[in-house]
Amino acid sequence: MEFVRNKTLEKLKYDLVRDNLIKYEDLETAEQVSEAQHVNIGQVLISSGIIAEDTLLKFLESKLHIPYVNLDDYSLDKKCLNYINLNNAQKYKVIPLFEIEGILTVAMSDPLDLFAIDKIVEDAKCEIEPVISSENAILKKIEEYYTSASSVGQIFIDENRPKYDWREVLNNEELTSSLSDEHIQKLIRSILKQAISDDIHELFFEHVPNGLSVTFRQNSQNVSTGDIPTILVAPFIARLKTLSNLDPTVSELPQLGKLSFKVDDMALIASISAFPTIHGERISIKIYKPPKKLEDIALDLKKINIIRNAVQKPGILLVCGSGLSGKTHMIYSILSDIADDTKNVMTIESITKYNLENVNQCELNEHIGFNLDKAMRFIEFQSPDILYFEGINTKEGLDYFTSLVFKDKTLITEFLAENIADLMKKLSLSEFSMFKSLLTCLVFLHSKDSIEVFDKQALEKYFCLLYTSPSPRDT
Repeated sequence: MEFVRNKTLEKLKYDLVRDNLIKYEDLETAEQVSEAQHVNIGQVLISSGIIAEDTLLKFLESKLHIPYVNLDDYSLDKKCLNYINLNNAQKYKVIPLFEIEGILTVAMSDPLDLFAIDKIVEDAKCEIEPVISSENAILKKIEEYYTSASSVGQIFIDENRPKYDWREVLNNEELTSSLSDEHIQKLIRSILKQAISDDIHELFFEHVPNGLSVTFRQNSQNVSTGDIPTILVAPFIARLKTLSNLDPTVSELPQLGKLSFKVDDMALIASISAFPTIHGERISIKIYKPPKKLEDIALDLKKINIIRNAVQKPGILLVCGSGLSGKTHMIYSILSDIADDTKNVMTIESITKYNLENVNQCELNEHIGFNLDKAMRFIEFQSPDILYFEGINTKEGLDYFTSLVFKDKTLITEFLAENIADLMKKLSLSEFSMFKSLLTCLVFLHSKDSIEVFDKQALEKYFCLLYTSPSPRDT
């Protein structure tokens, strides 16, 4: 995807020279850097010290006759955030300020981007009045306001009270008689509260004749916990998607988002997947808890040392298990354990599940064209020492992944497998021959309390035994 150009500056850049604000040679240099680094020319002019940001913004104000607004100490009307969703705010670098008599005032870094204006008008469904502001200031305000607005809030769990049931909230007449965001958010919070109380890591919502069923995934079984009545379904889904930075107006396409909330002052993240079906959107939530230290997991010192030794040299560390065995939690614990100032530890993930210290986490964004293919093309320029790939889904991805080992990289990834026999069956395919030879460590989670760890020597013996035996045994 081509980088987003600043149309305002592209049109007025030569006026900067004519007004003696910059030299022509500096403009030429900035243009070359802009093309080479795929950043807009305004960022280059400011970052290189060719022109001060304040000078540039006041120049634009005088040329366009559009007011300049300093957002540093500006308080936004939070109700206006509903006019522009987070994705579009980030994409077009805009943020709504206030609305008066049906006219929405919007801060823009590029007020001549007519496509962006048309998109905002389409979303907001009202007339807009643009003002000029700093790109960095806009991005800062987006982070400040949208992040706080995209949080479910605080959840407190009383361990002494009887088993919690989210349906208690539905008995509140105020909830069913009012469809306010506050009441709907209370319902979302109550469902998450029960999920946390029952140690549930996955739950989903499906359309049924009576409304929206709420189902918990427990011990590989789906357990229905009740239905959200039809009158609440639309506002519930819309609010849940808004909180997860998804577009509530889109239901025909899959979307992936992230939900932030706190339980007893512990910050948690959940991934939200919205998927269209013939009966309506199916929404799945996966809750991720902060990683534990390796010493606090069902691992003895010998197993921990195998893991630590494996990441000290080029090769592949593979974490395997069934769907809810705790693979992601294990990988995050490993990353936390090995991360320090001496190594560049990086990740490529669809969604970051927890902010890890000393780890450069990369979150993919399909909306702006930043997919796995693009990440793989550019990740080497970051010179990672240890790299975690969330998943390898293509032959090309597998080939690229294994090739990095020959460039002295330590790689971490995960496979889904019900047991070791199932894993070995998958690895027996010809395309995994190179992958297998580069394995330095295998961590297999039979359950949270039963974890096997194989070093390279043990794996070589196992593979040798596997191919000389007519039927591999599940150890």
